Amino acid sequence: MIIANFDGSCDPNPGGICTYGFIVWRDQHQLTEGRGVAAPPGPCATSNVAEYFGCIRALEWLRYEKTTEPIVLRGDSQLVLRQLQGLYKVRSPLLAPLYWRTRELLSELPSVRLEWIPRERNVEADRLASGR
Repeated sequence: MIIANFDGSCDPNPGGICTYGFIVWRDQHQLTEGRGVAAPPGPCATSNVAEYFGCIRALEWLRYEKTTEPIVLRGDSQLVLRQLQGLYKVRSPLLAPLYWRTRELLSELPSVRLEWIPRERNVEADRLASGR
């Protein structure tokens, strides 16, 4: 089984430095990690945008690797995960394209379970997202 954790950060939120991070594991062995800028400072820079970017980049890596194993995608953003699960509507025009890109990637992977975890269990992805 593959476990992918993602996170995002924007400081200050909104409008600040908007970054993401992700880390992918198989059987407690790290396969990869990534981080980057989700949006330049300005009106499009929010923590939710950063969270979606972390999720998208993790899924893009898994798709590129042609993963066929079951995947658990974990994050501490209730908004992102509940939107992807269909529990919350996507009302923000800023998030809608990110939501649809994520849905597209999810449909291209064999088996993905979405799982919310508390921030304390997402330390490594948080470290990458916040540049620590």
